[in-house]
This record gives sequence, C-alpha cells and structure tokens, in this order.
Amino acid sequence: MEKRIQECFPDSGRSQEEGDPSGMPDVHSVLPEPEALEPGIGRAIDSLLSRQEREGCWVEPLEADVTITSEYILLQFLLKRAPGDFFQRAAPFILASQGEDGGWPLYHGGPADISATVKAYFALKLLGYSADHPALVRARALVHERGGAINVNVFTRIALALFGQYDWKGIPALPPEMILLPKWFPLSIYTVSYWSRTVIVPLLFIYHHKPMVAVEPEVGISELFVTPMSEVKVHYSWSSQFLSWKNLFFALDILLQFWNRHPIPFLRRMALKKGLEWLVPRMKGEGGLGAIYPAMANSVLALRLAGYHEDHPLVQRAIQSIDDLVFEVDDKKSVQPCFSPIWDTALALGALYESGVSREAPQVARAFEWFRRREVRLVGDWSVRVRGVGAGGWAFQYENDYYPDIDDTSVVLMDFAKWYPGMEGYEEVFRRALEWVLSMQGTDGGWAAFDKDNDFLFLNNIPFADHGALLDPSTSDVTGRVVELLGILGYGPEVPPVRRALRFLRKEQEEDGSWYGRWGVNYIYGIWSVVSALKAIGEDMSSSYIQRAMNFLLAHQNPDGGWGESCYTYFRKETAGVGGSTPSQTAWALISLIHGGLVAHPAVSGGIRFLLSRQRMNGKWEEKDYTGTGFPKVFYLRYNMYRDYFPLWALSLYRNVLRQGRSRVEERIVSWRQNPYPIAPRFLI
Repeated sequence: MEKRIQECFPDSGRSQEEGDPSGMPDVHSVLPEPEALEPGIGRAIDSLLSRQEREGCWVEPLEADVTITSEYILLQFLLKRAPGDFFQRAAPFILASQGEDGGWPLYHGGPADISATVKAYFALKLLGYSADHPALVRARALVHERGGAINVNVFTRIALALFGQYDWKGIPALPPEMILLPKWFPLSIYTVSYWSRTVIVPLLFIYHHKPMVAVEPEVGISELFVTPMSEVKVHYSWSSQFLSWKNLFFALDILLQFWNRHPIPFLRRMALKKGLEWLVPRMKGEGGLGAIYPAMANSVLALRLAGYHEDHPLVQRAIQSIDDLVFEVDDKKSVQPCFSPIWDTALALGALYESGVSREAPQVARAFEWFRRREVRLVGDWSVRVRGVGAGGWAFQYENDYYPDIDDTSVVLMDFAKWYPGMEGYEEVFRRALEWVLSMQGTDGGWAAFDKDNDFLFLNNIPFADHGALLDPSTSDVTGRVVELLGILGYGPEVPPVRRALRFLRKEQEEDGSWYGRWGVNYIYGIWSVVSALKAIGEDMSSSYIQRAMNFLLAHQNPDGGWGESCYTYFRKETAGVGGSTPSQTAWALISLIHGGLVAHPAVSGGIRFLLSRQRMNGKWEEKDYTGTGFPKVFYLRYNMYRDYFPLWALSLYRNVLRQGRSRVEERIVSWRQNPYPIAPRFLI
C-alpha cells in the first residue's frame, strides 16, 4: 500500500515550499517557546487586520478547478455576449492548469478528470484554439484513453447538449412537472439539498425547451468521441441486483423520457408557471439564485427561455451577479463558484480573538456591525421542515437569504459569545440566530449545512445524481461546530441537544479514530471540528475515543513536522491523513492535539516549528493545495485565507496554553458555565 500511496502522492511527506526559502524568516533553530512565537504571531495579526475590506468583512477569492471558468465561457457563447478582455486572459489560465497527464484535474496535483477535461477542451475551442494545438492534442489522447466524451458526467452532458455536441436522449430526464409534486413527496424539490434544488428548478426550463446554439464543425468536439455520438446508443449500467433502487430509478427514467416527449399540455404549462413563480422571488437580490455559480447560470438561461428580454432588470442583475465572480490570478482571469465572506470573516475573528487582539480594535467593531447588516431575516426553504421558528442566522455568501447556513451561523455566534459576552446591542440578533440553529437539529442528533433531515439517501441512485451529492444529511463537522457553540455558551453533555449530538458523533467516528470531513479535506478537518467541540463541552480529553483521534494525528505527521491530506482520500480511505504538509491542515492537527492535552508532545513542537519556518516576512503563508470541499469526489476548493488565519489560531493557542495553562476561549467558557446563556426551554428538551 505504501508504494501505491507514493504513486498517488509523489510529494507526500514534503512541504509545498521545501527548497524555496525566499522571503522566510530563519527560525529553524529556534525552539517553540511562547516568546519565540511573538514575532510570527505579530506579523500574522498585522497582515490579517490590514486585509479587512472597507465594509468590515474579510474575503479573498475562493478558487476551484477550471470547470467553473470553462462553464462561464460556454455561458457567454450561449448568451451571445461579445468577447472581451476576459476571453483573452481566461485561456492562459485554463492552459496553465492542465496536468502533466494531458487532462485537467479537480484539485492541484490530482489526476485528470474526464468531465473537467472535456469542458476545458471545448472552452478552448470556442475561444479559437485549433484541435491541433499541443495542449488539445494531449487532452484528446487522455479523453480517448478514458473511453471518449460519451463518459462525461450529467452536468457536462447538459452543457454539451446546449451546443448540439451531445444527444439529449443520453441525459437523464427531469420533467418540469416534478415541481408540482407536494412538498412531502420523496421526489419533490424539497427532498433534495438546497444546492440541488436551485440547480434543478431552472434546469426544468432548459429540459423543456432544449435550446441549442449551433457551432461550426471545426469548433465542435466530435473528435473527442471514440464512436460518433450519432452512432452511440446511450444506456445505463443496470445493477446485478434486480430489486434495487438503482434499477427502479433507471426504469422510472425510461418512463419519464417518454413523458417528456409527450407531455400533457395543461400540466406542462402549469409546471412552467409554478417554476417561474418559484424562481423570481429567489432571484430578486444581488447574490443571484442560491448565490452559487451553477444555479446562477441556469437561472439566466431559464429566464430567457421563459420569455424575459435580455434587457429586463432581473436578467441584467442575474448576469451581473455572475460577472462579479470573475477574479484575477496573476495576469490571468478565472471565475470562482461563489463568495465566502461570512465564513472567512467569522474564522478570521476566531483567530484574532485567540491571538489576543483587543475588542477595542476598530476592525473588530466594523466586523460585528457588518454581521448585523448581513443577518438573514427572511423565512427560507428550511421552513418546509421546521415550523414555528423565526428567521435568523447568516448565509455563506454576501447575500443568500433563502438559504442561511448552520455552519456559518454557528461560527458567527461563537464570535459573539467570545467578543461580546453581554451581547451588548446584539441581544436579539444572537437570540434569533441561536434559536434557528437549535431548531435545525436532525432526528439523528446531528446537524446538516442547510436543511433538517434532508437524508433520503436512496435518492442518490437517481441517474441525474451521478455526482453523489444530491442531499444534505447531518455531518460530523457541522455537528461539531454547533456542539462547540453550545459548549462556549456554558452547556455540557447534560443537556439533551448535546447528549443527542454526542451519540451521533460517537457513531460517526471511524475505526481509526478519525472523523470524516464533509466540508474540508478531510479526516484531519473532521478531527479538528469534533475535538474542538468535545473540548468546549468539557469532555474528558483522556477518554479512549478521543485519544484514538490523537493517535491518528500522531501517526500521520510528516517528516517536516507538518500535516497534509490530499483530496484523493475521498476516493481511497487507506490514504487518510496522507499528503504534502500544508499550513491549514497542520494548524487543524495542532489545534486538535493541543485540545487533546498533548501541548508538550514533540509532535506539537514539530508542527509549531513547521508553521514558523514557512511563514513569510509579510505575515502570510503559501498554500497551493485544495483543503476545502464542495462535493467529495467531484468538486474541491482552495480558500485563500485558510493558510493565514488557521496558522495564526494554532500558534496563538500553543502560546496561550503554554503560558497560562489554557486558551482564551477556555477562560470565556469558565465564565459562561457560571451563568450559561439563557436558551428557551423548548430547545433544551
């Protein structure tokens, strides 16, 4: 297995910056005593404070693979927008992202993904690149090796079909009439996740109209098909188990394909009318539908197909929200899938709190006033399963009022509990958000990201769901965040919500002691999320189940003192904890080990030295790897601020525990336990 891991991760055990010491302070010979950390902590604080946006938030580009940039190029051609500076500067970005194997990966240093490769290839051809271009020749060889473009995923098939490059018969059916199904029905739009819902509803219009923008043969991608598309009979790989969800949904898809070809006219009209009534209110803000690129792009096409003129204010605002996602990478241009200001700001404040920044700092006051302005006060889709609770909390993005985020809201509330223990001026904001979070606890004891009990896992067998992320079930990392919040507010395992959550977390722990990271890469992230929660509620950190997690981290430390884990761990569990060291993952491991009582362990000293030695003189760290997760196995993210605020957090925690015996947060928890935040009794049952 070791040989196989080395083949997958040739840089395993080595830092990304090894051999590139330019701009780094010489601290390799300095022991990590508390005083030795002060210069590095000071530089990191100054760097972070200086990067606050004028309105009060912290945010930097949220990077993904070339898929979003490629899709944006395709969208411009679908909308027939005039080429501009973006096209000239996006092509070099796509070309620079090509892997050594000729394809385009889903994450830095990963293997080629056929769907990402086909989209990038097609985008380059639309931009005028010839099939004879060396980059395209290499990519074409990779696609042929993988069986041809016939094997791309569903979303890529749809994108190709819009240009006549894929037959609609090879795309799973999504009949518009599904929006007429009652909310309780297992196949209604409310039984899938928020991100699936916002993507699917505008797709219903696209499936109905099946628009096509014809391209010249030399611009098309027929050469990527081993067998011409016109000669291919697309079929499903039926399960050998005759009575299975997979086979049932395959059979249902055949019926729905027939229905789509022969719809009942009045039902189809009713469905499209209701679809528009659902879309328009969710597009009225400046954030776009769902505030995520795929839904935003589909919504523009849906409005145009529904008869909205290109000059209509709703269409123009939707297009502008997509254009706002464009950002610069050196002299190139790319497109991010969404913005992350709430998340970045909440975590930056957490790091600054532990570092000792005063509440009187103007940046702190600006951030909390910005949170106040961004509070969600609209009752969104979550209310389908949660009744009798008012709106509150925060989304992930600048604006996404129909879809506040439990993870983000919990971290923001932790910031309030740390910085404003009396909630001076924020009492109602805090109460509303906390009650909303508590109301979202699932029947399994855990919390999901956006919905409650969105866990009809059999729906992942629908042909449309080949990405395996149709749903939003409870996860260890989000559950850990809510439990940590309750711990900071003075509550422990004695209260029912925490007790139920602990049962969920114990059940979710892996055999090797780790926890799966749904929203971050991967088991190191999961451990950090859960162990921080266990520490906050006062669990005995010497307990065997917690020490198993500590042993996992100790066993996976790299020779350079850091920790790292590749996105490949979502494909192969045996590679858990394996990868080149990164600042963010090293910080997660260190925070976990310190919480676990191992502050004096040599592994912690090694990790601290790693962070100090990799810090630049400007207070920042470098991190090329993707340590954020959008959808496991499908979509990954590089949060450009993870590499800075998490190392600051770890260094500050280490300093405070060594110097004072406990963290700044522990000091706050002690005061909260003496007088816990008053929670409405109905949420403590």
